[in-house]
Amino acid sequence: MPPIQDHPLRYALANELHARPFPALDAPCRAVFLAIKQPKSAAARDKTQDIEHLKALLDRYGTAHPQPGATHFSGQIGQHVLKWEQHTEFVTYTVFLNGLAPKPFDPDDMNVFPEDWLAGAPGTRITSALIRVEDRPEETRIASLLTDWFVPESLAVSRVLDDEAIIAGDFRIDPAGHLRFAVFVRQGIGQRRAGRIVQRLCEIETYKTMSMLGFTRTREIGPRMGEIDNELTRLMATMTNGDGQEEDRLKALLAVSAELESLSAQTSFRFGATGAYQAIVSQRISVLRETRFEGRQTFAEFMMRRYDPAMRTVTSAETRLSAMAQRAMRAGDLLRTRVEVARSAQNQQLLQSMNQRADLQLRLQRTVEGLSVVAISYYAVSLAGYLLYPAAERLGIGRGTLIAAVTLPIITLVWLAIRHIRNKVERR
Repeated sequence: MPPIQDHPLRYALANELHARPFPALDAPCRAVFLAIKQPKSAAARDKTQDIEHLKALLDRYGTAHPQPGATHFSGQIGQHVLKWEQHTEFVTYTVFLNGLAPKPFDPDDMNVFPEDWLAGAPGTRITSALIRVEDRPEETRIASLLTDWFVPESLAVSRVLDDEAIIAGDFRIDPAGHLRFAVFVRQGIGQRRAGRIVQRLCEIETYKTMSMLGFTRTREIGPRMGEIDNELTRLMATMTNGDGQEEDRLKALLAVSAELESLSAQTSFRFGATGAYQAIVSQRISVLRETRFEGRQTFAEFMMRRYDPAMRTVTSAETRLSAMAQRAMRAGDLLRTRVEVARSAQNQQLLQSMNQRADLQLRLQRTVEGLSVVAISYYAVSLAGYLLYPAAERLGIGRGTLIAAVTLPIITLVWLAIRHIRNKVERR
């Protein structure tokens, strides 16, 4: 009996769950993170350009290329480890460096990416970060370092993973153009666990930034949405006016509906992506299992105060746009019904007018037929008189008697002939 055949995608589907392993990190170390996105239509970009750009970097360090069609890659570049991932709208580069630099968050660490290579990127930088991972000192020392490294007003700090580490960041761009994150880990923490923390921080920052694109899009269309809403309200308020301008209002309402549909089409992907990115940010923070550090705000609290209001604005704009489109559709249906009813009434009046004209025409036709009988009979009697008068003289019949005798039969014959012709025409 031959063995059972595997589905063509069985191994690919199973391996996908293990395709993006967490990095293994030994403290102390540091990481530089870079996310690149095309400014427009990033989801529909030519992703082969991402691969070619990665290959160009690997060639600088003499590193082997990834497999064709790869969406992730890990490899050694010089003395460092590179982790590359390709996503729907962006690509990320994370380089892990051993040890700590003499200067905390030294922007020179970004020199692992050559300047000319960065200039040739198929897109623009959406975010970049410097991450410092060191052994956990005394908490008073941690508090002092955080004051030196970050802006206290927006600093978020928390204990994570059952107090195995303390993470900190202020989500501000430093003078060198990068965000900063600090990770203090207990001695003996597993390499994979340290790697997961750093990976989560990179993901939180990336997806937070990507979801904020929906907020900027909401700000762009907000004023126009207000204008459309006012126009829609005005049109709906005048729908009850029986001034005979329903068709003009219907045209204006259709124009509003078309613009709303266009806005919906332009923003549907961005709003949908924003919702997905927001969910990822919340999930990545929740898996860190945060607890408070010395009364400071946690990452979850920072997001609740600074990030969640922006996301609620996006959700509100999406809901408002959908509600406006539905209102315009309902108003269009109502106004279209009114126009059709008005047209039906006009058609009924037209039919009544046509019936009246047809009745008048029928009466006129019958009058003409009567007159025709008289006229034709008059000429027929005259002709018959001329034809029969010689015979009547021989018979001794006077002309008046002759005319009286033939008039009634001739009128009857003429009437029957005209009626026959009329019936024949009506049957046709």
